[in-house]
Amino acid sequence: MVQLRVLELLNESGRTKYWLGKQLGTSWQNLSKMLNNETKSIRYEMIETLCQLFECTPNDLFSFDAPPYEGFPLETENSIHNINKTKYKL
Repeated sequence: MVQLRVLELLNESGRTKYWLGKQLGTSWQNLSKMLNNETKSIRYEMIETLCQLFECTPNDLFSFDAPPYEGFPLETENSIHNINKTKYKL
């Protein structure tokens, strides 16, 4: 799961939520959702502003914690051949 680390960066910098809200020009409700990772999207403009405020890169803003992607099982040549044979009646 991708999570925004703004609250951690805020604490590390010694700044307050109030300061961040003023810098971003956003409502308390939207700021709270963002800080608590309850938002479903974030604008590139917001990411850029956060990077400037915390003097960091987008990599510093986000953490990613997920199991490795296993992907879809690969089909064997045999099964693909059988599909083609059935579809085109070869």
